Amino acid sequence: MKVLSVSDFPFKSLQQLFQQYQLQLVLKSFNEDIPGSYWGESEAGLITDKLYIRPDTPIHSLFHEACHFICMDDQRRKTLNTDAAGDYDEENAVCFLQIILADNLLDFGKKRMMQDMDSWGYTFRLGSAEKWFMEDAEDAFNWLIQHDIVDTKKIPTFKLRIN
Repeated sequence: MKVLSVSDFPFKSLQQLFQQYQLQLVLKSFNEDIPGSYWGESEAGLITDKLYIRPDTPIHSLFHEACHFICMDDQRRKTLNTDAAGDYDEENAVCFLQIILADNLLDFGKKRMMQDMDSWGYTFRLGSAEKWFMEDAEDAFNWLIQHDIVDTKKIPTFKLRIN
């Protein structure tokens, strides 16, 4: 299955979603390098409060890097350049949050996010993003609640982690 990319969605809807987190999306052209991309090629890149993408950037990559920005503490956010440098628990929280946030983008949603994550090669202990999310992600969910990023009903608060 082909993963969905930035070009599959109205840029304005992506901007509106992530502006709620004080994150500025910067759209580069197909032939430009993506500044701050940890993985290179078409993968999203982060430098401070700017998330760099191209039309061919996988939408899951945009969400993943945005969720790193949301889940990191204020100090790391200020000096962020390419490597989010989170720990294991934060990385799990990032994956959980990107799944939840997918419901905030029209014509995307959790199910498609998890399918794209699996297609791209994310790895989870239980073999798929959906099995992990449904059966093994309680620690990630609790981490997000602890940092006031989601509420107990798995609804985003649209707040950044403070510390």
